[in-house]
Amino acid sequence: MESFFSFILYPVSAILWFWHKVFGTVLGPDNGFAWALAVFFLVFTLRVVLIKPALSQMRAGRKMAKFAPHIQKLREKYKNDRQRMAQEMQKLQSEHGVNPLGGCLPALLQIPVFLSLFHVLRNFHPGAQSNFIFDKAGVDSFIQADIFGAKLSNWITQPASELALFGTDRTSMMIVGIPLMLIASVATYFTMRLSVKKQTDASMANPQSAMMAKFMMYIAPIGAIVSGWFLPIAVLLYWLANNVWTLGQQHFLTKKIDAEQERERQKEIEAKKATPRPKPGQKPVRDDKAETSSEGESATATATEAKPAKPAPGQRPGGKPGGKKSQPKNRPGKQASRAKKRR
Repeated sequence: MESFFSFILYPVSAILWFWHKVFGTVLGPDNGFAWALAVFFLVFTLRVVLIKPALSQMRAGRKMAKFAPHIQKLREKYKNDRQRMAQEMQKLQSEHGVNPLGGCLPALLQIPVFLSLFHVLRNFHPGAQSNFIFDKAGVDSFIQADIFGAKLSNWITQPASELALFGTDRTSMMIVGIPLMLIASVATYFTMRLSVKKQTDASMANPQSAMMAKFMMYIAPIGAIVSGWFLPIAVLLYWLANNVWTLGQQHFLTKKIDAEQERERQKEIEAKKATPRPKPGQKPVRDDKAETSSEGESATATATEAKPAKPAPGQRPGGKPGGKKSQPKNRPGKQASRAKKRR
């Protein structure tokens, strides 16, 4: 564990050490609430760092919701060809500038932080000379600190002998641990509910997605209650602070993205209003001069072809050039008949 998460174990313990110094100066170094506030602000510090990825996650989700109907069409069109469907979906996502892994980044980054904090808290035990950034005085301070008799590094189901070694008992652990589990569970439920509520109808059109979202909305709070019996009190504080922060962050970022989309919509409306439109009853004016000139030229050519050509000077209409009358042909039979008629 230490070798695998060593790159984050020391930063996590350093942040916890810093905030304990801040609140320990005011409340006292061995005060349990000073350590509880140090855990809370450890969470807040890490979540502030993750605000930008969380904002990118929500923006990517909104973009995905816009072309969700196109994805549904692709699924129906290539339902028998999964490889082609995957290729078309990747093409669609690249065209819209959406990275599906971006939505998972904030959650993935919190996993090593949670495991590192859990490991740091488990290393606070009697007789330890150090715990990463903490020296022996820091270890002893954490062990001596308690909240209404419950030690921060112990959990409810821990053997009674180990609880006695830390100077506490199961009853004290339950008095503090159970309310923390319930509050964390309620915060988890409202966080999941808000997340499901903000999903659009298009993204919930898939029955499987809708069913999974509703299932997680109820199973996650139950998981908080069940796992709380096996987690140290300090980890329950971490879980509570994380869920409360997530609930507030979702509310804040949702309002921010809604405002961004409203501004974009207003810009589109203003752009449409700025486009000139013909008045009611007015025919649209054509400004295409090339089209007008080409139409005029074609009409002129047609009229020229239809008009008959003028005869040349000295030429009868329909006659041959030269102005001379055509000479009658010498036909003796016809001349003889004419002479008889004259007589």
